[in-house]
Amino acid sequence: MVINRTIIIATLLFLAGCSEKYEQNADPQYINEVEQWHTKRIENLKKENGWLNLAGLYWLKQGENKFGSANDNDIVFPETAPKHIGKITLIDSTVTIDIFSGSEVLCDSVLVTRQNMQHDLSGNPTIFSLGALRWFLIKRGEKYGIRLRDLESQLLKEFQGIERFPVNIDWRIEAEFVAYNPPKKILVPNVLGSSDEEIVPGKLLFKYKNKEYVLDPLDSGEKLFIIFADETNGETTYGAGRFLYADKPDSAGKVILDFNKSYNPPCVFTKFATCPLPPEQNRLALEITAGEKSFGQEH
Repeated sequence: MVINRTIIIATLLFLAGCSEKYEQNADPQYINEVEQWHTKRIENLKKENGWLNLAGLYWLKQGENKFGSANDNDIVFPETAPKHIGKITLIDSTVTIDIFSGSEVLCDSVLVTRQNMQHDLSGNPTIFSLGALRWFLIKRGEKYGIRLRDLESQLLKEFQGIERFPVNIDWRIEAEFVAYNPPKKILVPNVLGSSDEEIVPGKLLFKYKNKEYVLDPLDSGEKLFIIFADETNGETTYGAGRFLYADKPDSAGKVILDFNKSYNPPCVFTKFATCPLPPEQNRLALEITAGEKSFGQEH
């Protein structure tokens, strides 16, 4: 059988394109900088306040919410917990915890019987502990919930790191910051189906391969915080986008966008996180083959 040479060549070229390789492209000093950043990122994930030990997220109803491992509780903790630990009472925006006799729950190393709960947005959430379990109050919009951690979680024990694209200096891009006067307010959607109003101080203009792109960063105090989506999402990277921090503009209005340091939102690790999603204007028609790839089974 005679096979057309043109067809063979075309097929080989197609296969070569499908198996495109991404290679490291940077000097040792810069590679070391990115590696140190990533090492710190992994260390933070593994900490007691990291994302790998989340074990539950329970939204409170008004009134009493009994909790413990028994199925007759309003909030069912893992089976390692006592069957009936106590109750959490939500009255309007005030949240109080009462611990039943026989459950040795601590807060700041002191046994708790009854205590008001400060939520996470207060900057000083009240954290309770029982064995390897830790829990505290979170507030999202008008909703209040209990976030539970398990310091002996299976994910934490089995975690082997996050796959990344090779470090490539081409993805360390200088952007121009153009201030909004006054700063713009936008609605940022989240995985709960609601949106939060955020402040955007200006837009970031950058070029990649002679095409111009625009991002709206959020003002996060000392840094700019960027929630972005690109055309790798759902393929090699997390389907709901990634995060990136950048220094605020210098005196010339320049900002460095280092996509080698782009990373997964916590929702890639756990269904118990409440992640923001990229606003429409931050969905880039571009494949950003830098930074963290997706992790395990997406949530």
